[in-house]
Amino acid sequence: MEIDRADARILKAVQADNRLTSEQLGAIVNLSSTAVQRRLKRLRAEGVIEGDVSIVRPKAVGRHISMLVMVTLERERADIVDRFKQSIRTTPEVMNGYYVTGESDFVLMVTARDMEDYERFTRQFFYENHDIKGFKTMVVMDRVKAGFEIPISAHDNAQPD
Repeated sequence: MEIDRADARILKAVQADNRLTSEQLGAIVNLSSTAVQRRLKRLRAEGVIEGDVSIVRPKAVGRHISMLVMVTLERERADIVDRFKQSIRTTPEVMNGYYVTGESDFVLMVTARDMEDYERFTRQFFYENHDIKGFKTMVVMDRVKAGFEIPISAHDNAQPD
């Protein structure tokens, strides 16, 4: 899909605030609200916009600690990797999960009410899974930035010749 300048400006604006009306977006990108709605519909239909979410402050909902967890699988076979990916997708305590290169196979962002809650989670999610060789936990001391904004320009998606 080709992203033009207007698409790029719309994407920048909705990443910063997805509650903007089509009229407000139109004023930002110099398009009619109908044209903005049409572009947003196309960007969603083609998967450029994956979802519209609100970022919730974890402590406000009783999730007082967050951890980055590096996970190493016992073997890196497709069926094991796929099974672990599925467990990540269905586990609410895992906020983000990444299949990575390097010393670990996955990096997870996990949230818990407290350390006792995290220990319960590790027993259930890691220790009971025989496909996991090991994991290392780093407790987050301060969430400095939270978001999903991606830098966008109209030429970032250009395909090589």
